[in-house]
Amino acid sequence: MKKNIKMMIPILGVLAMSSNAMANEDVLVKITKDIPYLYVTHMGQKVKVARIQDTNNRLTDDYTKTSRACPPFCIHPSKVNKDIKTIAEVEMIKFMKEKVPTGKGVVIDARLKGWYEVETIPSAINIPYAIMESGDKKLAKKMFSLLGMTVDKDGTWNFSKAKELAIFCNGVWCDQSHRLIDGMLKYGYPADKMYYYRSGFQGWKLLGLTTVVKKENVK
Repeated sequence: MKKNIKMMIPILGVLAMSSNAMANEDVLVKITKDIPYLYVTHMGQKVKVARIQDTNNRLTDDYTKTSRACPPFCIHPSKVNKDIKTIAEVEMIKFMKEKVPTGKGVVIDARLKGWYEVETIPSAINIPYAIMESGDKKLAKKMFSLLGMTVDKDGTWNFSKAKELAIFCNGVWCDQSHRLIDGMLKYGYPADKMYYYRSGFQGWKLLGLTTVVKKENVK
């Protein structure tokens, strides 16, 4: 089956409430003790990111699956690269709250377009890992320009203004983040500008955090 490597680039941003006001909200299941929820913008729509408040809630979809054939679905190490920081949910939330609204950071879903459109993390854009494996330099250049890359007069790619990236795929058994990161490193994207969210989409759902379903319907 031919891979679809078209990029999906929604409008980004976060609408944050003050920490004190949010901490006083009567929320049973908070994200952290100081962050009950936050707001982000996904494809131009305001989305509240919170945890499911039903303490009896259980996962019922494909992400309840514990075992997949390895290879290819093997458990990946906590470090994708010695120079790239691995983050978890709290760091991802802070990234969405602090880096995305200022234009300094971008959350990237490294999965193929079809997966992204079914369900994703709010505020994420889709840059499929296959772009970096296609050998299409024009596509790579377009992607990097959206992430702050410029081209010097001599044709050299300049990453001095490159944005920080929080990259995820399906979970610790998914290699798509690794493949995207490896490809970006080969093109010269700075390692210290990339963060690897290892738990990925399965980890996000396991904690009952908000997802965006079918482009614009919020779950």
